[in-house]
Amino acid sequence: MADSDDDIPQLPADTLAVLQQFYTEQANENQKLVEAVKTGNTADITLQEDWQLSQFWYTDETALRIAEEALSIAGDTGRIACISAPTAYKKIAEIKPATCEVKCLEFDKRFEIFKEDFLFYDYKEPLNLPLDQKHRYDIVIADPPFLSEECLSKTSTTAKFLTKNKIILCTGAIMEDTALKLLDAKPCKFIPKHSNQLQNEFRCYTNYESELLNKL
Repeated sequence: MADSDDDIPQLPADTLAVLQQFYTEQANENQKLVEAVKTGNTADITLQEDWQLSQFWYTDETALRIAEEALSIAGDTGRIACISAPTAYKKIAEIKPATCEVKCLEFDKRFEIFKEDFLFYDYKEPLNLPLDQKHRYDIVIADPPFLSEECLSKTSTTAKFLTKNKIILCTGAIMEDTALKLLDAKPCKFIPKHSNQLQNEFRCYTNYESELLNKL
């Protein structure tokens, strides 16, 4: 039987248009990344969320509140680690003193544009990190990519490895009991929000008392 073009499934025109727009945006983003790396000017780069990696960016208000809290703990010469929380990292990097260190731990290698601030991280291998990172950070911000006990457990292992003692956790409200069990972290009054509103109810947790994160 001869092959026929009629046998090949055809996508609707509107679906094709959406796909074409997506591919165009990805190509433009990749070109911007290339130029940013060449020039060393990465401050103004805004990466698009990759939903396949369960990425959801904070609103600017949320990123700023978390950044201010972390900096209030770390101080001018402290160290902050952001696990799977690149929008928190970027806001901290924008407003921190030059003497304060911030690290972005990410699976997504697009964030290599942040050079020495980037550290590749796979939550499935929670302790596959350089030994010099152990208890290096005054505070750790963690936002596990998936709402599962396994993911939170492994991310918690990483957070406890990195931090001297303090942890900010952003994850779903359904993880409250697990957050308490694993990190002794309790929900704050401040509710983190995302630029693309999510169906799941989110919360911010800390394993210490925070005045700033307990303001609405």
